[in-house]
Amino acid sequence: MQLEAMYQEVILDHYRNPLNKGLREPYEGEAHHVNPTCGDEITLRVHLTGAGQDAVVADVSYDAMGCSISQASASVMSDLIIGKSVKEAMEVGDEFLTLMQSRGQDVQLDEDLLEDAVAFAGVSKYPARIKCALLAWMAWKDATARALGEAS
Repeated sequence: MQLEAMYQEVILDHYRNPLNKGLREPYEGEAHHVNPTCGDEITLRVHLTGAGQDAVVADVSYDAMGCSISQASASVMSDLIIGKSVKEAMEVGDEFLTLMQSRGQDVQLDEDLLEDAVAFAGVSKYPARIKCALLAWMAWKDATARALGEAS
């Protein structure tokens, strides 16, 4: 139970003190996603340097409104992937998706890769909340695909 309380505190801290919030320029890709189930929304921008899977995520910025889970997830995601190559960032996203699909079961995760994102383990028990946690991640994938499409 102590671990779950610590995870809740990590989520609340990212919600109260969001990282990378506020749309910034320059950017090559932008995506707007809405979770129709609860009304959470995010507009996310991606700035890449380089090309293809070796491009580096130079910046991620977003403007969002919604529950603490969706807001905190956007903060954690942006902090985790800025500075990584697109390929590495996609691997982090895949690992987070595995966590969200675990339904609270014990799965082998790379906690070093996920860092603060492991705090969302409890969220995976609640199917209605999984979309909240994944909203920013899906917006990032779309914005990155757009950025890579413009670069080619």
